[in-house]
Amino acid sequence: ISAVLCVTAVRGHWAVTYTSTQVCAIKGSTVNIQCSYRYPSRIQGHDTVVQKEFWQTTIVPEDLTTRVQYQCEDKTCTLTIRDLRETDSAQYNFRFITNQPGGKYSGSPGVTLTVRALQLQVHVSRSTVNQFPPWIELTCHSSCQLPDHTSYVWYRNEQKAEGEKRYFHLQTVDPADRYYCAIKGPEGFPSSPVYAPKLLSVSVSPSAEIVEGSSLTLTCSSDANPAAKHTWYKRNHTLLSKEPQLLFNSIQSTDSGEYYCTAENDLGKTTSGSIFIHVAYPPKLLSVSVSPSAEIVEGSSVTLTCSSDANPAANYTWYKENEDCYFSCYFALYMEPTQLRV
Repeated sequence: ISAVLCVTAVRGHWAVTYTSTQVCAIKGSTVNIQCSYRYPSRIQGHDTVVQKEFWQTTIVPEDLTTRVQYQCEDKTCTLTIRDLRETDSAQYNFRFITNQPGGKYSGSPGVTLTVRALQLQVHVSRSTVNQFPPWIELTCHSSCQLPDHTSYVWYRNEQKAEGEKRYFHLQTVDPADRYYCAIKGPEGFPSSPVYAPKLLSVSVSPSAEIVEGSSLTLTCSSDANPAAKHTWYKRNHTLLSKEPQLLFNSIQSTDSGEYYCTAENDLGKTTSGSIFIHVAYPPKLLSVSVSPSAEIVEGSSVTLTCSSDANPAANYTWYKENEDCYFSCYFALYMEPTQLRV
């Protein structure tokens, strides 16, 4: 397996050209590393004759020689390695020797071979063209490039779906569906499944009573592949954050309310249930009113009303000031009610 990218090591008229200097291959497969070479046909009136052609490497596994094959024809040489092992990962370069004095040449640095276990992964993308309904494209990616003739198998919820290509198109997606790909064959090497967000949950930290001025973190989490993007809203549909966590460094009474989050990836979107935030704060905006507000005549009734903004609701106590005290003195007249009738 190699890319069509030619790289040449040159010294004057001596050269080795590799098809690619970086080759990735799958464990257990066969790889072909190819090069071509050139040299001066005559030096100081003497014809140049190639006496030896061979490949060399920095690391030689004990059983490598039993799995390799050299083939050279018309100045093109191929190194074939069968039943690849991860220990075969190394640098390989081609060398040839001629009959000329000093007529030896190595194509350095050569080709770096990387052998990996086969791992498949499904990439998800939405159509970028304006069409309705929009389609979703699933692509089966490998840890190394596979041959063009490779056949794939696609699964929807453990059932085979139509198609043997790397690409699989969806017009609609059920949130409960799971999709994965495999190589057509006995082993298959199935990928991890992809699916829309599910098991969406929200949490509050700390979980104790929320007091004004304290810090608070709301966390939105879900199970999804590919990973979902999370967005936080207040119940009036105000967008607050596009992060999994919504942080209040100093929460205020005005932050009390109903919150929810959404989780979305290219396969779907889901919305959480609501979470209610009640911020506790001491009484403020305390005021006293008199009813009726007209002149108070002896013998008539009058109501004093005490009101404030507090969470939880405040308890009220009424006092009368004793003007005979040198300092202000107060005597409790009534407990609890907000109104005092005199």
